[in-house]
Amino acid sequence: MTDRFDAKDLARAVQAGILQPGQDQALLAFLRQQPAQRGSFQLAHVAFYFGAMLIMAAMGWLLTEAWMRIGDWALLLIASLYFLLLTLFAVNLQRREQPVAAGVLAAVAVSIVPLVVFAIERLAGWWPLDDAQADYHQYYTYVQGGWLAMEAATVLAGLLMLRVIPYPFIVMPIAVALWFMSMDLSEWFFGSPFSWEQRREVSLWFGLGLLVVFLVVDGRTRDDYARWGYLAGLAALWGGLTLMDSGSELGKALYCLINIALMGMAVLLRRPVFMVFGALGVAAYLGYLSYEVFADSLLFPVVVTLIGLGVIGLGLVYQKRRERLSQALRNGLPQWLRSTLPALRD
Repeated sequence: MTDRFDAKDLARAVQAGILQPGQDQALLAFLRQQPAQRGSFQLAHVAFYFGAMLIMAAMGWLLTEAWMRIGDWALLLIASLYFLLLTLFAVNLQRREQPVAAGVLAAVAVSIVPLVVFAIERLAGWWPLDDAQADYHQYYTYVQGGWLAMEAATVLAGLLMLRVIPYPFIVMPIAVALWFMSMDLSEWFFGSPFSWEQRREVSLWFGLGLLVVFLVVDGRTRDDYARWGYLAGLAALWGGLTLMDSGSELGKALYCLINIALMGMAVLLRRPVFMVFGALGVAAYLGYLSYEVFADSLLFPVVVTLIGLGVIGLGLVYQKRRERLSQALRNGLPQWLRSTLPALRD
């Protein structure tokens, strides 16, 4: 900002009557703070989220085997202590006006709730699975019908945490628990065994439903909750879609078209996460073509290279003209559909 405006420009604005005397210095001080704040925020952002991932990994996997040997009471005590301390620390950081650090720690606290419930269930004799299926880390690696209480408790804890610390990242553990719950409830509906084909289909429809929900939420809240909701929904939708076996060239071409549509949604909503998943899907389809359909064609690598250069070129065009492109794409939609879309965010 300050490489475009300086004190002389603002002084001339005061002389022209655009700004009141004294406003020029206040505005200049504000503009000078913006780049530094943005840069430090982004760097701190990486540290906060990386630290959160480390804690989640430790609680969910690295320490579980040792805790299982110690016993259920020790597991409950340590997990509860982690949850309490992280929550108190997050609340303290929020009071000190550190919303990002407070939010990621609150999300970590929510992610520990399944471990607390797991220990309570085992101590109370409510755990429905046998000892061969009792490892907590299977909560993240194999979804089954015995985890519903853990999932429901996580969703409830996440919603309550949002009341105390309204930070969008808390949506992620809630979304993951809901995804697991969709699998477990579907297993009850379809019956056991629940095949991988059925799991992929449930994941696809759950992701689509989650995207619709956050499309409605997008632009209607002060904080950007849709950012993480879109990420969770796209991961479920794209994962289920990609793992499906279409069985035909037409089905694979349709998969590519769906991913191209996701890239179009990135422009329409101005959400880069749609572009990332869409580009990955298109790249996967092109990789399939190169190794299966056009394996012996000398021209195919050249064509793919040209397509890649074209995509980079389109990215440069979009970077320069994203306002006009997003607005033009919206203007091409029917009025009833355009009125349902969220307002564009910067």
